Amino acid sequence: MTTPDGSAAPTATAPTAVVPSARDRLAARQAELVATLVSGAAVPAGFDTRLVGAARAALLNKRAGDVSRHWPLLAAALGAEWSPTFRSWAATRPTNGSLRDGWDLARELAAGGRLPAPAAEELAVREATWRYDGGSAPGRRRAPGLGRVGRVLALQVAGRVRLLRGGAG
Repeated sequence: MTTPDGSAAPTATAPTAVVPSARDRLAARQAELVATLVSGAAVPAGFDTRLVGAARAALLNKRAGDVSRHWPLLAAALGAEWSPTFRSWAATRPTNGSLRDGWDLARELAAGGRLPAPAAEELAVREATWRYDGGSAPGRRRAPGLGRVGRVLALQVAGRVRLLRGGAG
């Protein structure tokens, strides 16, 4: 078909279906598997549930160990309950890094009245010396800071921290 000026008229083409490439399909499968391993999503079709569960448990144990190195008093205060408590808490949460994971867990335990005294002191010191809003990366405080957890008050001035333990909270 031609136009009045003799040029070829545009032809209508059928829309083409977008077919994902092998690379795109692989990337999607990998994303499904990662979601299963780190945030508790369902095991993708075609994967051995038992083996994926074992890998997931190993990753949670590794995370618990990493967090306990950043939060030694929290882990020690919970004792034998540390690993089960952390694994239960972390099972549906992707990691934000060991420091932040421990901080978020400690805050949650404190809010529920389940944070042991040594861990409360550790959290109060962190709150006094660092800024952390629960979303972005923590940063050191330059100005004086206060951290209060239960009956523990931590005061940081010029890099030095004083703990005050009260009788009523």
